Amino acid sequence: MTCMDRTGRKIKQDKNQNRILKYLYTTIPGRILLSILIKPEISKVCGVVLNSGLSKIFIKKFIKANNIDMKQYENVEYTSYNAFFTRKIKSEYRKIDMNKNHLISPCDSKLSVYKITENAEFKIKDTIYTLETLLRSKKIASKYKDGTLLLFRLTVDDYHRYCYIDSGDKSKNYHIKGLFHTVNPIANTVVPVYKENTREFSLLKSDNFGNIIIMEVGALLVGKIINYDEKLHVDRGKEKGRFEFGGSTIIICLTKDRALIDTDIMNNSMNYIETVVKMGEKIGIQKI
Repeated sequence: MTCMDRTGRKIKQDKNQNRILKYLYTTIPGRILLSILIKPEISKVCGVVLNSGLSKIFIKKFIKANNIDMKQYENVEYTSYNAFFTRKIKSEYRKIDMNKNHLISPCDSKLSVYKITENAEFKIKDTIYTLETLLRSKKIASKYKDGTLLLFRLTVDDYHRYCYIDSGDKSKNYHIKGLFHTVNPIANTVVPVYKENTREFSLLKSDNFGNIIIMEVGALLVGKIINYDEKLHVDRGKEKGRFEFGGSTIIICLTKDRALIDTDIMNNSMNYIETVVKMGEKIGIQKI
């Protein structure tokens, strides 16, 4: 998908991640490898390695490959690759728009906007969901009919911490375990794959935008969602959590007529173009 910044400039994207995923999901050798990689014991080993001091050797190469300006981040010594991946940015580089009438982005990402119709389907990390299957709750999904779904796609070069988009009362976290199924990759030329990524969501009874669904979707392999809070009152702009290694996604669902999304973002979405947004920046306004 094409990607643009808020000025309308086309952004060049690193396609290596997509090439790797395409290889894993669409070729027989790739699917054999994937069936090994998703085993819990392999995932645990990967997690141990990325949290170990040995993984520090990957940091400099990653910074160079992704042109990351480390002056924007807190000056600390990283003890592992995961410690670097979840690095914290200096507050002056991510100003939170505190205007209560402004809808803000929860994270740095590439944003797409969708209308939640009765038969709407959403492609999230190469899996097709309805809102009901995404939440695994018909009751909750029904309350968002004709509302708006905001899909924030993070890539490995993005800042992987995220914040609350409004003040309000937050529910507990609902965790949905990921699933992965394949048939025998040797016996079939085309191997059917069905997967659901691990995800976690909560409900925010917000001060200015009604009842909001906030969902984090983790990477299929070693990615991990870390949310800090259970049920409590939260403040706009407070850090909500972080993702450990892997590309990830945040989904925001608004009920009908709660917000008007900025024109540039809507125009891009209607033309299948993602819009680059930063944590805390305005992406819409409250609908009065």
